[in-house]
Amino acid sequence: MQVQWYPGHMTKAKRMMQEQIKLIDLILELVDARIPLSSRNPDIDELGRQKARVILLNKADLADDRQNEAWEAYFRDQGFFTVKINARSGAGMKAIQGVIQEACKEKLERDRRRGILNRPVRAMVAGIPNVGKSTFINSFAGRACTKTGNKPGVTKGAQWIRLNKQVELLDTPGILWPKFEDAQVGLRLAMIGSIREEILNSQELAWELLGFLQKQVPGVLEERYGISEDGESYALLEDIARRRGCLQKGSALDTEKAAGILLEEFRSGKLGKITLEFPPVKG
Repeated sequence: MQVQWYPGHMTKAKRMMQEQIKLIDLILELVDARIPLSSRNPDIDELGRQKARVILLNKADLADDRQNEAWEAYFRDQGFFTVKINARSGAGMKAIQGVIQEACKEKLERDRRRGILNRPVRAMVAGIPNVGKSTFINSFAGRACTKTGNKPGVTKGAQWIRLNKQVELLDTPGILWPKFEDAQVGLRLAMIGSIREEILNSQELAWELLGFLQKQVPGVLEERYGISEDGESYALLEDIARRRGCLQKGSALDTEKAAGILLEEFRSGKLGKITLEFPPVKG
């Protein structure tokens, strides 16, 4: 199953980020903890080469706890500061302020030596669509935030949010990249819901997810749906349709409806804490 999608407005969003990057000190990059590499836009590495970097493993509550720890260690080895969070519930959010100060420690020291005191760290919030960026900003900023408007040199429409005396956030549109070199990246993004449903075949996507669950999370399908996990993915989807009463006129199985149920229950965590990709093995 090939997944490719790059709406034209994302090209504009990337240009906007290129114009704004010189104004910021730090990039706060949200990734989905279930697919930390696949939900990273490689363009952001290029844009932020000279900037302090923090990776926020969002939706960590939906991912396997052991894999969360492994991904934290992986990103630390790559030179990133890392925090596990759940932007919706607020879990892990209190740690971010201190991590920002630590990540920008050298910059703050340089400012002090130059006599620049009390300038807030300017942080760009970046991430692909549906990774929870807006939820994060609302949770992190809270009711105390004030919009500071467009700064000189910032493309019209960019939103600066003053959190406190120490940090200002710059919100940016979610952007994907033009082509997924690895077909699995597109699949994983589709599984977590970061690509519009209209361009996807939900049954094919469900088959791919079922194959992964059979191999990597044995027992979860039997526990959730009361079905045997033996057999091909299309047969498993039919079994789920039977169990959930997904029927069309004439009592034919509605596997498309069953696929929607499976995908929704995976995305919402009803199947348990599941990580779809694992850190690269050192070697």
